Amino acid sequence: MKDIAKDLGLSIVTISKVLRNHPDIAEDTRERVLKRVKELNYEPNLMARSLVTGRSYLIGIIVPDLLHPFFAEIAKALSQVLAKRGYSLIISSSEENPELEGREIQQLMARQLDALVVASCGQATAAFERLTRGTVPYVLIDREIPGISANFVGVNDEVAGQIATEHLIDVGCRTVAHIRGRDNSTGTRRFEGYKRALANRERPFIADLVVSRSSVDTDSIRQGSEAMRLLLDRKRRPDGVFAYNDPLAIGAMQAILDAGLRIPEDIAVIGCGNLHYNTSLRVPLSSVDQHTSMIGERTANILLNAIGAKTPPQPMSIILDPSLVARLSTERTTPGKANRRKTPVSKNAKSR
Repeated sequence: MKDIAKDLGLSIVTISKVLRNHPDIAEDTRERVLKRVKELNYEPNLMARSLVTGRSYLIGIIVPDLLHPFFAEIAKALSQVLAKRGYSLIISSSEENPELEGREIQQLMARQLDALVVASCGQATAAFERLTRGTVPYVLIDREIPGISANFVGVNDEVAGQIATEHLIDVGCRTVAHIRGRDNSTGTRRFEGYKRALANRERPFIADLVVSRSSVDTDSIRQGSEAMRLLLDRKRRPDGVFAYNDPLAIGAMQAILDAGLRIPEDIAVIGCGNLHYNTSLRVPLSSVDQHTSMIGERTANILLNAIGAKTPPQPMSIILDPSLVARLSTERTTPGKANRRKTPVSKNAKSR
């Protein structure tokens, strides 16, 4: 890097910025540097670059489950934005275990990260208290932590639960059940949205029609099937089901079809997350889009601004509005009551 800077009469900092694709470099300067880099077959020495800039150009992300498509989609969008600025992403999993999450935070921070992203288990552990007292920027995504003041990017989960449930009622469902997820901020708020929708539509809340599942990991499809079988055995069988997330909804649909029932004629089903494979199912799944790409992009922007700031910015919270994506799993021929307000369907329904 020093030789390139000397050859071109530029500073080492300028060369570093070009290699990191920093936006404040003139295009002619960028072209000169990249041409010389190519001529020399130059490979950046990351350790040397860190010594010059005081940064590692590493950003960590901890998610509850590496295999869950929701978090994978967020990580992909996050990585794409960061890569344009020369940053690499290190991904780790907490397996929904607060103790493991704390250890992962410590291990990642030992790598001298420039910033950290966490989809937390939802508990204010000592690791988060140290993060809050420290100087490394971090962002919570999807799940907030009570008592922790931090940057946050997520969706309005109560609205997500509400529009999913209201959609089921609007297409003619009279008895709507809910398969809950973990008892964290997202699960609690979607449940509150479910109850609000029932109240808005003057439907009674029936506790027997709510089944809780303990995790949202790779077992979610199996747990969705188990939950649906319990609901099918209820004295009052539901004709509509709102599941906490798409994998639980897929499991519920499997149980419904295994029981010889039809979707959506006998039971309509809607999930949350609008994952990319929803359109490829035997019965395409209706869902609430949580805008995973936007979560990743907004998170990256917060981190990049914080890393470049001379003084730490105040924590900010970005709450995105979810949108309904209706597909065959709720496409019933029996309409809801005519005098009921219809839940708007997103005009930009995606097939992610």
